[in-house]
Amino acid sequence: MTLATPNRPSPLGDGLEDGHQNLEEVLMSEELGKIEKPSVEEFKKGRKLYFVPLIYGGKESPEDYREKFNRYWNQVEDKIGALELKLGKVTRIYHELVAAGGEEGIKATRELNSKSFAIIKNRLDKGAQLESAEDGELLSELMDWSRCLTTGLKSQKVFTTAYQSYTETSKKRNEHIARRIDETLKADEIGILFMREGHEVQFPEDIQVFYIAPPALDDIRRWLRDQEAGPPGQKDKNKETTETGDSEK
Repeated sequence: MTLATPNRPSPLGDGLEDGHQNLEEVLMSEELGKIEKPSVEEFKKGRKLYFVPLIYGGKESPEDYREKFNRYWNQVEDKIGALELKLGKVTRIYHELVAAGGEEGIKATRELNSKSFAIIKNRLDKGAQLESAEDGELLSELMDWSRCLTTGLKSQKVFTTAYQSYTETSKKRNEHIARRIDETLKADEIGILFMREGHEVQFPEDIQVFYIAPPALDDIRRWLRDQEAGPPGQKDKNKETTETGDSEK
């Protein structure tokens, strides 16, 4: 990289204090000039995973939320498409709550979220493969413990047991998802994981993880924060329609 010469007097020509300050600036510029930006070809090497925050919505969602919801998924498609042009096409797809690959898994993703499914189908049509991300037994166990915790348990002992079991099962689930990705994402392949934020999956160290966060994601977060500050009844209704599978087909 060529380092341009600063258009200014000699760093030692304006007295010791000013000269010392300018000399440091020159040295810093020289150090920065040695740093080469990584090329696109370098990014093409190794396994890569695009993490897409999974956002839900449906016909029952408030209209202002649905506008943000639709805009978010359009922006996700655009961002993934731009990355594919630079780094290559997606070959593996993973989706939370989906414990099967092939036609069974495709059917499950279609029922869970029509927007993420549209992005998935676009890649499947180009040769990508849907992999099972979940272990069915672990997922069922986790959901059952979650239901226990939301029933208003009166016994502290029972609550502690349910919470510990939920935590242990959640840990096993996260480990399984990480293992499935590690086993199926081959050398130099690119995958997509659709999963809600707040997960604790520890991805293999050799996988470059690209966080897909288009501008509309901040708009949705802000909307949800505003709802949390609103009236309790409306807050619960909106939460229900934005945290479950969508019904838009």
